[in-house]
Amino acid sequence: MKKHFVILLFLLGLFQNIFAQIDTTLFKRKPVYDSTKMNIDAVYSRPFLQVGRTPLGVGGYAEMNTNYAITDGVGEGLSFQMRRMTLFLGGSLHQKIKFMSELEFEDGTKEINIEFSALDFQFNNLFNFRGGIIVNPIGAFNQNHDGPKWEFSDRPISATQMLPATFSNVGMGFYGKKYSKQWVFAYEAYLTNGFDETIIDNENSRTSLSAVKANRNRFEESSNGKALFTGKIAIRNRKIGELGLSYMGSIYNKFQDDGFNLAPKRALNVFAIDFNTTIKKIKTSIITEWAWVNVDLPSNYAVQYGNKQMGGFVDIVQPIYKKLLAGFPNSTFNIACRIERVDWNVGKFTETGDKIYDEVISIMPAISWRPIPSTVIRFNYRIQKQWDLLGNPPSKTGVFQLGVSSYF
Repeated sequence: MKKHFVILLFLLGLFQNIFAQIDTTLFKRKPVYDSTKMNIDAVYSRPFLQVGRTPLGVGGYAEMNTNYAITDGVGEGLSFQMRRMTLFLGGSLHQKIKFMSELEFEDGTKEINIEFSALDFQFNNLFNFRGGIIVNPIGAFNQNHDGPKWEFSDRPISATQMLPATFSNVGMGFYGKKYSKQWVFAYEAYLTNGFDETIIDNENSRTSLSAVKANRNRFEESSNGKALFTGKIAIRNRKIGELGLSYMGSIYNKFQDDGFNLAPKRALNVFAIDFNTTIKKIKTSIITEWAWVNVDLPSNYAVQYGNKQMGGFVDIVQPIYKKLLAGFPNSTFNIACRIERVDWNVGKFTETGDKIYDEVISIMPAISWRPIPSTVIRFNYRIQKQWDLLGNPPSKTGVFQLGVSSYF
């Protein structure tokens, strides 16, 4: 016991001596701005603190907000939410080998997820290898999802409920870039574990890709032995903006077991297009994404399970004031608006030929203040209408949100 006490005193003295010598030069903020950065660079396009002369970089972000929602005149009062806290940890193991990870705590500690954890072997600009837990590059938001980058507390409906953002899987693949004057071309192609039958066998009673996120087993094995392919090509002009085209698809059901055929193979295919630009003269930022989902359904499934879905969003952000304020020299006020639409079941009733509804539209005006570029205080008001399968008069929802998000 006495020996342990002596060791403890020695360690306390050692730590005290170490920390007494720490000064502000130990941690240095790494700049991240680069006009050639694209959505596929999002994992590295974050502010990191470099630890002295070590290869280690650390960082993260946090976001919280209030919620006051009323649906058809009925509400549950005011609530506070700690949406998430995310930690980044990475570094260079060699000039051409890098490691990056992202650990997220949602709603306090209700959910804890490793969203990204991969090794990159960087051979040259056009050809690089990545392996680990990979964020599938479908659309733009799934990779570029950090809260402080957005003027809205809520993530887009199409990206999180129709598509399963943030969606990641274990796998490997290749990525690269090609530069030519004002143009940058980029690509990514990965094989990972994928979806399973929970996308049509879930408590939502509709086709739902996001339901697969509850299956933690996808991080240790494939549900059916078929790899999910996700690929994206993107082109960026430094004066015009960035256009991306992406695809994700595979067999989602378990069709075989121990060599015995259980069911026909059923395919899932997702296509997405995204675009972002800034009108430099007036500094207006426009970000948009649209996706189409096609699912091969068993013939005995009810009509509320759609084999086709589509949806997307457009964000418009306009700076209106940028001056010294309260000691912040580059303080910026923005006005913004997000317009969203998702159709959960594209098609018509076989019996009557009438349109199948089951869709939602939303308009969200916003005001935000950025005392520094990496920190945002935002006020949002969501106006939402949601139709049922038959197109009856929609439910109407209004949501007030005041929130804050910041990198650290």
